[in-house]
Amino acid sequence: MKHVFLSASVLFFLSACSPKEPARQVVDFTEQWQFTLAEGVADYSGKVADVSLWRTLNLPHDWSIESDFSADYPASPNGGALPGGVGWYRKDFVVDAADEGKQIYIDFDGVYRNSKVWINGHLLGERPYGYASFRYDLTPHIDFGAKNVIAVRVDNSAQPNSRWYSGSGIYRNVWLTVTDKLHVDHWGTYITTPVVANEKAEMNVLTRVRNSASTPQSIELISLLTDATGRQISQETKAVEIAGGDVAEVAQSINIPHPTLWSIENPYLYKVITRIKQNNKIVDEYATPVGIRSFSFDAEKGFFLNGKSVKIRGVCQHHDLGCLGSAINTRALERQLEILKAMGCNGIRTSHNLPAPELLDLCDKMGFIVMDEAFDMWRKQKTPFDYGKDFPEWYAKDLTDWVLRDRNHPSIFMWSIGNEILEQWTDINADTLNLQQANLMFNFASSLSDKDLHSKALHVNSLLAIKLADIVKKLDPTRPITSGNNEVEPHNHIIRSGAMDIVGFNYHENQWVDFPKTYPGQKYICSESTSALMSRGYYEMPSDSVMVRPFRWDLPFTKEGNQCSAYDNSRTPWGTTHELSWQLTKKMDFMAGLYIWTGFDYLGEPTPYWWPSRSSYFGIIDLAGFPKDVYYMYQSEWTDKDMLHVFPHWNWKAGDTIDIWAYYNNADEVELFLNEKSLGKKSKIEDKTTLDLNPLHVWWRVPYEKGRLKAISRKAGKTVLEKEIQTTGEPVSVRLTADRKRILADGKDLSFITVEALDINGLPVPVAINKIKFSIEGNGTIAGTDNGDPTDHLSLKAPERKLFNGKALVVVQSTGQAGNIVLKAQSEGLKEAKIKIKTK
Repeated sequence: MKHVFLSASVLFFLSACSPKEPARQVVDFTEQWQFTLAEGVADYSGKVADVSLWRTLNLPHDWSIESDFSADYPASPNGGALPGGVGWYRKDFVVDAADEGKQIYIDFDGVYRNSKVWINGHLLGERPYGYASFRYDLTPHIDFGAKNVIAVRVDNSAQPNSRWYSGSGIYRNVWLTVTDKLHVDHWGTYITTPVVANEKAEMNVLTRVRNSASTPQSIELISLLTDATGRQISQETKAVEIAGGDVAEVAQSINIPHPTLWSIENPYLYKVITRIKQNNKIVDEYATPVGIRSFSFDAEKGFFLNGKSVKIRGVCQHHDLGCLGSAINTRALERQLEILKAMGCNGIRTSHNLPAPELLDLCDKMGFIVMDEAFDMWRKQKTPFDYGKDFPEWYAKDLTDWVLRDRNHPSIFMWSIGNEILEQWTDINADTLNLQQANLMFNFASSLSDKDLHSKALHVNSLLAIKLADIVKKLDPTRPITSGNNEVEPHNHIIRSGAMDIVGFNYHENQWVDFPKTYPGQKYICSESTSALMSRGYYEMPSDSVMVRPFRWDLPFTKEGNQCSAYDNSRTPWGTTHELSWQLTKKMDFMAGLYIWTGFDYLGEPTPYWWPSRSSYFGIIDLAGFPKDVYYMYQSEWTDKDMLHVFPHWNWKAGDTIDIWAYYNNADEVELFLNEKSLGKKSKIEDKTTLDLNPLHVWWRVPYEKGRLKAISRKAGKTVLEKEIQTTGEPVSVRLTADRKRILADGKDLSFITVEALDINGLPVPVAINKIKFSIEGNGTIAGTDNGDPTDHLSLKAPERKLFNGKALVVVQSTGQAGNIVLKAQSEGLKEAKIKIKTK
């Protein structure tokens, strides 16, 4: 296989043109699929089917996000108020007859959910878990030199099955992998660095080599290490004999003198290139990026990376990408991480499911500390149709595949085997078990003896925790295991199991300080914190009064407009303000760090409200990617760059009294002026010697007067920064601002374009709510629109959007052709705007 040619619906492999045949081909298999939504028992699995009325589209694809929002969908507002259903996908392709004798695999990064896959009418298998990655061997069923058909059925009809928006469809990437009969197995390398020092590092490389031929084979296995520039550092070669139809596991070691260590500031990546050589010919080549770093968690001093103390400043992230839904896009993920990095964030928790591979690749490259999480439930379900129904049959397979897939990522520092698992508490249908009983229930295998079980009187739920941890440890003993616990007392069966290397608390900030007493010698991470509530650009005063909404977690809450205050003065009953949780974290050395709920708003779970809300208020950044004001509190605490942020806006009514807040750093004080008159100087107070907490902002209560606010931060009497906020006039024009005006013409790349309304002086109007309509010309499409308003019911694919508190977003996607994209924005009574995006 040497070249790839794409027609309207058929992928051809041609074998006559390339001067050098690659040892392995990994082909993007996402273009030109046919799709339809199907009712009832319709069956399109056969090689022949009438698809004349089906849509042609490219993957990744999420069909749910295409709809308007409605409270009538069975997913409910908790699931994003969008539809599920059953979808079918089909794709025709031809494999050249010259490729007969090779291995053909199809790899799915994720299908939500209950997928079944056929080739030429042959059922290859099924996977219920919507976040699992999986592979099927197509080779026995391929008609070489003729048309082949892949058919995929996706069933997301049983709702609700998630506590947040899941999306529906083949929402992650699909790959076609073509190899020789002798090849590195799926996720077939495991690379560890048992010795890491500035002077040298030792790298162990374990490679699984598959011989799909029926006869024994002799090979040379070559592991070649290159640096970030591609320069060869070292090479190890070993002769291997592999029986027919067998898999050989081959161990090699590589020494690296004076390694460049992977860190948050310098996420340096080496690469191990694995080559299989037979008869002086390279028959397979497989690359594994790798970072060299050492780390440890300490019960008294927290987290250390390469011997240096580091406080984990993390956020929890759900998997949707706002107006793109759950359909994965590398640039959209990169933009999210760039925004978080600029805030000073250094950690990501993949709540509460297996992440997309692209997210982990980006975290490797950008320097994030990842808590890689597997499940939101085990046996005990949280919603009527969730993965808990499939867990007993599938957990071992899904857990194994997860670790095999992800264990080479240097950004991963912890495995989380569950979030707020209901097995923390006693199941009325289960009691303590002995080892024999546990074996019958869980196929249990562990170093724990029957005597240990009796001495601890372990509950069945504890045994299940041990079983899951055992699976992970056998595949990767180099990383600690944790879970997110919202039961933080010692009777928690998961904690009591002893299987958690790090105890994770979700919330319960009042009990953080006593952790060393409650769990002596144990290591601690705040796996989830804060759950404060905010709508970008919406303010409720007095700002020094904290609003708890709802009053209790299980009680309804209503308020006209369904918005939450963007001062840090609104929280859930189980949560805290942002300032409180961070101040506690930074003052307690034993805390490795925290993961804040959440970095970005996400679809579904519209706490504290229900319909007409359909997305969350938890994010530091809204669903469109616009920072809320508290973003700048973290920037003032988590970065060294001079910053000063003053809010809210200055468009109010005569007679209003407004609380003005300022976040700042690298200064002793901030002075506020209104129309050139000083309103006084304010300073933050911090005492590092006690747990006493003081605000991380300064503020003034100011009677509104039209005009100009100016804040000046000073250090030792010298000005550090100045910021101004002006009263604006009515909107007269539209402004479009792109995050990037040049993007790749690959059919995937994106430009995120901010939409604002300006007054006659060219100032953005912060309270504008104008409806803006968009049109596009050239080599691009509108991939989605958004504004960050959790109550907006218009489809996020619509080519129009009302401004929400002065802002909206248009996402433009390239086609496969280079050239120009011109986006036009029009609104009644406003001067239109255009912006040109070049694709290359």
